[in-house]
Amino acid sequence: MPKFYARRRLSIVAALTGLIASVGLFNGPTASAALPTPVSAATARSYLASLDVRTENRTGYNRDLFPHWITISGSCNTRETVLKRDGSNVSTDSSCYATSGSWYSPYDGATWSAASDVDIDHLVPLAEAWDSGAGAWSTSRRQSFANDLTRPQLLAVTDNVNQAKGDQDPATWMPSRSAYRCTYVRAWVQVKYYYDLSVDSAEKSALQGYLAGC
Repeated sequence: MPKFYARRRLSIVAALTGLIASVGLFNGPTASAALPTPVSAATARSYLASLDVRTENRTGYNRDLFPHWITISGSCNTRETVLKRDGSNVSTDSSCYATSGSWYSPYDGATWSAASDVDIDHLVPLAEAWDSGAGAWSTSRRQSFANDLTRPQLLAVTDNVNQAKGDQDPATWMPSRSAYRCTYVRAWVQVKYYYDLSVDSAEKSALQGYLAGC
């Protein structure tokens, strides 16, 4: 089957999976919003099998080549939008700055009451995206990637955990909270698939291992 049609079939499966997951939300806790629900493990395994395997290349990378945070609505930028989405009882001032609330970090299980203790993680880091093909993108596409609220790409987490993760892929870094690892790798593969990014061999092996246990 040509790659185009295979991807089209996988996209249909992902859409149905997302619909089923969204229906399930009404039967579970709804204390706060969070990362958009990733595709199922089965779909992630199919996506992963279709990704190109290439050696990473960071030549020319600069974080400024991925414009962020951009205005999303009114005075709210992407960071502030995710803080409101992922937090509980979040209050903001006229500039959309979070003045109170609480944020649960699924990577480490910590809860924070100050927005300054929370980073917005690019689940697939900007440098990793560059290494995997984003170096050939237009600035507009890199901006879309860096501010993507539709795919499971942006998440409020403990700031020093995000800093420790840096630009590492799942071959060298995973959330310390094992209960979140399946969600993490499903999201990782979905983002890479949607943006047609490659994986390196160690990354693919690690993803296969984690997905096998989902």
